[in-house]
Amino acid sequence: MQSTSKIATVFGGSGFVGRYIVRRLAKDGWRVRVAVRRPNEAMFVRTYGAVGQVEPILANIRDETSTRAAIAGSDAVINCVGILVESRRQKFDEIQGESAGRIARLAAEAGVAHLVHMSAISAEADSQSAYARSKAAGEAAVLAAYPDAVILRPSVVFGPEDDFFNRFARMARFTIVLPLVGAETMFQPVYVDDVAKAAVKAAEGQARAGVYELGGPVARSFRNLMRGMLRVVRRRRLLVNIPFWMARINAWFLDIGSKMTVGLFPNKILTRDQVKLLAHDNVVSDDALKLSDLGIEPTPMESILESYLYCHRPSGQYTAIKESAANLRES
Repeated sequence: MQSTSKIATVFGGSGFVGRYIVRRLAKDGWRVRVAVRRPNEAMFVRTYGAVGQVEPILANIRDETSTRAAIAGSDAVINCVGILVESRRQKFDEIQGESAGRIARLAAEAGVAHLVHMSAISAEADSQSAYARSKAAGEAAVLAAYPDAVILRPSVVFGPEDDFFNRFARMARFTIVLPLVGAETMFQPVYVDDVAKAAVKAAEGQARAGVYELGGPVARSFRNLMRGMLRVVRRRRLLVNIPFWMARINAWFLDIGSKMTVGLFPNKILTRDQVKLLAHDNVVSDDALKLSDLGIEPTPMESILESYLYCHRPSGQYTAIKESAANLRES
C-alpha cells in the first residue's frame, strides 16, 4: 500500500460496484469517505483498509448541504449511486439525473481534481426507457458542470453480489422453467472488479476525460448466458422466451399491484421500463473507448462464475466431491 494523504469520496460506496472501488482505493493508500444515507448499515467497509482509513459518512445526494460536506477537501469524487427500479421516494430523474449533476457541480466548486461518474451502457436521451433517459440526462448534467469528468458505462456487471446470475440461479433451484424476456438480446457482462479498476485509474488521473463503455471479452445472448449459468450450477432447466407483448402485460399487472399496495410490495420482478430495456442489445460500441484503452484486460466470466455460483448447485460446495466420488465408482 502506497503512502498518501489523498482523500476520495465515493457516493454509494457500500453498493455492489462501490464496495469494490472502495477496496481498491484503500489498497492504493487513499483515505476513503463512503458517502451513504445510512452509515450504520455500511460499517463493513471499514474493514477494507487500515484503522481509520475507510469511513462511512452520512450524505444524501438529494440534499445540497450534506453532499457539499461529503465532497469538501476531496481530491477525487466517484459517484456510484443508481437505482434499477423506482419507488415512491426514489425516482430515476431525481437520483440519476438531477443528483448526478449536483455532485458534479459541487465537485467543480470545491476544486476536486478528478470526478468519475458511473452511468450505464444503455444511456440514451431518446430511449423509450425512463431509466436509460435518466442516465443520459445525468451524463449531460455531469459534463455541463465538470467537462473533464470520466464517465463509465458498464454493461451488465457480474460478481459475487450481483443480481443477475444470482437471481436466475436462485430461480433454477425451485422451478424447471426459466422465463426469459428478450432471450436473443445481446449482453456483454463485465466483471465488477474490472469496473473498479477503471474507476480507480480515472480517480488517480490515469484516464483521459471522456465516456468509456465497459464490457467483457465476449458478447452473448441472454439465452446463452443462462445456458452457461446452468452449466455452472449443474442444473438442467427449460429456457422459455417470453414475447415482448406478453412481458409488457405481465409487467403492467406487477406495476399496478405495486401501486395499489402503495409500495408495500415493490415490483422487483419485472417492470414495464425493464421490458423496454430488454428489447435492445447491451453491448460495447465499436468506436467507443473501452477497458483496453485503460490498460485493463477484461476478465472472462468462465474464470469467475464458479467461484460464487457453486452455492446454487444441488449439493452446494459438496457437489464437486460427489461428482469425483461418482467418477471413482464408475472407473
